[in-house]
Amino acid sequence: MKTLVLGGYGNFGARICRALAGDPSIQLVIAGRDLQRATALATQLGAHVQGVAIDLDAPDFSNVLQQLGIGLLIHTAGPFQQQAYRVAQAAAAAGAHYIDLSDGRRFVCDFAQTLDAPFRAAGRTAVCGASTVPALSSAVVDHLCQGWSRIDAIDTCIAPAQTAPRGKATLAAVLDYCGAAIPVWDNGQWEPQRGWAHPQRVHFARLRPRLGSLCDIPDLELFPARYGVTQRVMFRAALEIGLTQRAMAVLASLRSRGLLKQPWKLAGLMNTTAKALDFLGSSLGGMVVRVEGLDASGHPTRRAWHIAADNDHGPEIPCMAAILLARKLAQGQALPSGAFACMGLLTLEEFAPEFARWGMLTDTLDDSENPLQLHARD
Repeated sequence: MKTLVLGGYGNFGARICRALAGDPSIQLVIAGRDLQRATALATQLGAHVQGVAIDLDAPDFSNVLQQLGIGLLIHTAGPFQQQAYRVAQAAAAAGAHYIDLSDGRRFVCDFAQTLDAPFRAAGRTAVCGASTVPALSSAVVDHLCQGWSRIDAIDTCIAPAQTAPRGKATLAAVLDYCGAAIPVWDNGQWEPQRGWAHPQRVHFARLRPRLGSLCDIPDLELFPARYGVTQRVMFRAALEIGLTQRAMAVLASLRSRGLLKQPWKLAGLMNTTAKALDFLGSSLGGMVVRVEGLDASGHPTRRAWHIAADNDHGPEIPCMAAILLARKLAQGQALPSGAFACMGLLTLEEFAPEFARWGMLTDTLDDSENPLQLHARD
């Protein structure tokens, strides 16, 4: 399958290209606005890999995909919060499958309703949010809560390593909702809470405790309906350096008071200055998903799944779902036609070889005797 990775020389795109380049069922095309960077990476990955210059805003974008004979387009050129669905629409018009790495709440949550019809008509699959959220996070919840009669709470926290590559686009996406009012399912109802405000301590199996703050991601909206959650769905990010986490809380406060109108404009500056604090951090990051509810017998239960990624390998995790789905499509495995948020398409077991490839360690723990946010591994 001829597979084009849009933004293929970027932070996440290059990782996906390196993973797919050696797959005999995939003919890889690395694409972006900069032909020199696309060609340079293609040369590194082998003579069978092609680098091309493509502008996703070009009026003939769909025609270019057709001329190249693209069977699958993987969209990694974020931030997605500031995009419409032009790339996906072009893929459908060109008769190609589509996968993206978006974790933008509106982009992912409105994707299926907007694009299901054209992809069904084309007989192709479109998957939005093939990233840590909601692809991996939903696979974890499916695994932890298999057979449960009720889910009361889902608490997720991602803890990136300080020295892991960040990228200006990622920071811009994060700052977009810093201090903004975010609808959160809490106490069985929708309540507005401020992004990156009010940090709380979160414990991990293999990482030191960190302060974590609310982030606006698709799970907050998708999970209450998908799992019938009765009480709470929460998602936090926990930066390794507490000073940085508190600085984000200050920015959130300034925006909520109207003193900082466009925090995303600070992305470039923060991406540069953050490196000056790397000596205070490490290359170890991770994630935890905690669930609470009633098991198959109706007994109250709590479970938690942890992952730890050392050596700055954490950024590989957001790429894994797209890699796994691309391989499925290229190998002719059936995926449903239409447009979907990336839930129920991959199991946690399917991620396991990718975790092992990068030396990542996972723990599934019984939290039945511990509060969700206070659990610490002995």
